[in-house]
Amino acid sequence: MDKKNLAFGKSNFILLAIGIAVIIIGFVLMSGGSSTEEAYDPSIFNAMHIKVAPVVTFIGFVSIIYAIVHKSKDKSGEGHAK
Repeated sequence: MDKKNLAFGKSNFILLAIGIAVIIIGFVLMSGGSSTEEAYDPSIFNAMHIKVAPVVTFIGFVSIIYAIVHKSKDKSGEGHAK
């Protein structure tokens, strides 16, 4: 398979993996204790669950968009014919 025909370069895949990892971290931070009918858990409304985790997740989504639109540098030099 010819590497010139790939849509993404190595840096795009690395940035994409970092973005996915940040999104996963954001969703893990969003998960927390649960309230049932028998017991109420007030920790579901703390700042980490309702403020920090959505911001981390949003940053992950923005970084994935950046990874998709980021133009990889071609080191082989365009314009050279084989």
